[in-house]
Amino acid sequence: MLRGRSAGDNLNMAELEWLETDGLGGFASGTVSLVRTRRYHALLLRADGSPCRRFVLVNGLEAVLHTPEGSFALNSQRYSPGVLVPAGSCQVGSFTAEPWPAWTFDLPGGRTLRQEIFIPRGQSAAVLTWRLTGSTAGCSLVARPFLSGRDPHSLQHENPAFAFAPVSAGAALVWNPYPGVPPVAIASSGAFSPAPDWYRRFLYAEEQARGLDAEEDLAAPGVWTMDFATGAAVLILASPDGEAGWNEIRNTPAGELAAGWRESERKRRDSSPGPLHRAAEAYLVKRGHGLTIIAGYPWFTDWGRDTFISLRGLCLATGWREAACSILVEWAAHVSAGMLPNFFPDGSAPPEFNSVDASLWYIVAVQALLQSGPVPAAVSAPLHSAVNAILAGYARGTRFGIRADEDGLLYAGQTGVQLTWMDAKVGDWVVTPRIGKPVEVQALWINALRFGAKSNPVWGYLADRALASFRAKFWHAEQECLYDVIDVDFHPGAVDRSIRPNQIFALGGLPEPLLTGRQAAGVLRIVEENLLTPIGLRTLSPDHPDYRPHYGGGVLARDGAYHQGTVWPWLMGPFVEGWLRVHGGTPEAKATARQRFLVPLAAHLQDAGLGHLCEIADGAAPHQPCGCPFQAWSLAEYIRLELQVLRP
Repeated sequence: MLRGRSAGDNLNMAELEWLETDGLGGFASGTVSLVRTRRYHALLLRADGSPCRRFVLVNGLEAVLHTPEGSFALNSQRYSPGVLVPAGSCQVGSFTAEPWPAWTFDLPGGRTLRQEIFIPRGQSAAVLTWRLTGSTAGCSLVARPFLSGRDPHSLQHENPAFAFAPVSAGAALVWNPYPGVPPVAIASSGAFSPAPDWYRRFLYAEEQARGLDAEEDLAAPGVWTMDFATGAAVLILASPDGEAGWNEIRNTPAGELAAGWRESERKRRDSSPGPLHRAAEAYLVKRGHGLTIIAGYPWFTDWGRDTFISLRGLCLATGWREAACSILVEWAAHVSAGMLPNFFPDGSAPPEFNSVDASLWYIVAVQALLQSGPVPAAVSAPLHSAVNAILAGYARGTRFGIRADEDGLLYAGQTGVQLTWMDAKVGDWVVTPRIGKPVEVQALWINALRFGAKSNPVWGYLADRALASFRAKFWHAEQECLYDVIDVDFHPGAVDRSIRPNQIFALGGLPEPLLTGRQAAGVLRIVEENLLTPIGLRTLSPDHPDYRPHYGGGVLARDGAYHQGTVWPWLMGPFVEGWLRVHGGTPEAKATARQRFLVPLAAHLQDAGLGHLCEIADGAAPHQPCGCPFQAWSLAEYIRLELQVLRP
C-alpha cells in the first residue's frame, strides 16, 4: 500500500500505473494520481472478438464529492498546454492495488471516502464504487464520464458524428458512439442528467514525451448524481458481448449487480496463490477457441515470440498447464512454411512472419510443457506435428533467407527486415539487422534439434554438426566470450564482436547449455561486467560507440536506443540460470543468486506498472523504467526464477 503521499509526491504518483484486465483482451488502466497521462488510459477498453481489435469506449471521468462542508474534486484533468483542472483536487490519502485498485481520501468532518475500480473476469465491464465513512447526510457524488469510441492507438477530436443521445435499456442507458463501434452501457445507483458537450484539448504527458500527438477531445453526454444516503455510489461501465450479458445489465439494478460481481470477484482473487499469480493471469486472454498471451499493456497485442518466451513463467511455473496446452494448440494451427507468426496486426490484416526465433521459442515452450507432465493425445499430436513442421521448414529453407547451412548452423536475414528479437526499425532503417548467423538463434536451433531428435534421429545428427560448428566458430578467444553474429551479411568468416546479451543463451534460458567449464565462465564474466544491472541486462556494452545510455524522445531517438544499451528485465532469467549453472546449482548458489539478483529485481514490482515489471529501462543508472509498464516476458522470467529456477 502506498500511504501518506505529500503534494511533493504527486509526480511520483503520476508515474505509478494500475491495471485491471478482463481475460478477453480488454482492460482498464490509469495512474495512482488519477490523472490520465496516456492515450491508452481508460476505464472501459474493450476487445471486440479478438485481442487485436480493441476500442477505447470510456476514457475517464470527472468526479466531485459534495458535502455540507463543501465540494471536493476527486481527480484532475490535464489540459493543453499542461494545466491541471482543478488544481486543488482532493489529495489521495492512501492507495492499494490489491485485490484491485482502491484510493482512500481523507475529508473534513472526520469522513473518509474509498474509491474502488475492478473488472469482473470474463466481462467487458468496469465497476466503480465510492463508499463514504462517517455522516452521509447531505453528501452526494457527481460523476461525468468522458467517451470516445476509437482505436486505442489513435485520438478523437470534436466532430459532428458522435451520437450523444442514449437509448434506454432497462436499468441502463446505452450509447452507440459511431457506426461499427461497440455500444456503451452505463448503469448507476443515481440519476442521469443529460448535458451533452465536448471537453477539448486533454493533454497526455507520456504521449508528449514520446514525441507523439498528445491532445484529444472527449464527448461528455451528461452527469450521474448519486446520494450517499441510499448507500454506496455505484457506476457500471459495460459493453457486453452476447444477449445474456445485455440481459444482466438491463434487468439488474446497478447496486445489486455491482455487489454480486464484487463478491464473486473477491472470492476468485482470494483463491489465487498470491499477487504474482494474479499478475500473471492478466496476460492470459481468449483467442478463438483457445488462449493466447498479451505481450504487454497498454499497447501490445499477442506476439508469437513474447507468447512462447512468457509461457514457461506465466503458465507452467504457476501450475496453469491447461492454459499452456490451450495456447500451444491454438498457435499450432498457424504454422506456415515452417514458421509461426511474429504477431497478428490490429484489425483484420494477415499475420506477420518476420521472426526467425519465434518458431524456435515455440519448440522450447512445447518441450517445457511435455516435460512438466503427461498431456492428452489431442494436445500432444498437434504440438509434435508443429515441431516437426518447424524443423523441416528451417532445415530446407523458408522465408527471409532462413535455412540450415552446410555447417549445421542456421542462416537468417534479408536486407530491410528485422528477424531477431532485437527488432527495432524506423522507416527503412533496421537498427540492428544482425544478418547472418546470430548467436542466440543458434542456441535455440540446437536446442530445438535436440528435442526433435527424441522422435526423429535425423535431427540429432544435424544437432551434433551444428554444436561442433558453434563451439569452433563463435568463440572469441581474445575476449573469452562469444561473437554476436558470424558470417555477417552472408560473408563467411565475417564476425560481429559487439558485446551483447544474446550470448547468455549459450549458458542459460534454454534446456541445454552449449558451453561448459572455462568458456561458460568467460561468457558469464563478460556479460556480468559489461551488461548486468539490478533490473536486467543492457543490450550493448557501454564501451561500444553505438551505446545509448537513455531511452527517450521521439520515435527515431527511442527506437535508435531500444537495443543499443537499453536494459531488458526479461534477460535476467537466462542470466541467472546461466550464473547458477556456472556456479554448480547448489542450494548455497541458489541462495546467493536470489539475494544478489532476484531481491533487487523484486523491488521494481512497485515501480511503473504496480505488481508487474516494465518492458525496458535506461542503460545508465538509476535505470529509470520506461517503455511498456506491464510486460509479459519481464514478469514471466521473474516468476520462473522465483518459483522454479531458484526454488530451494
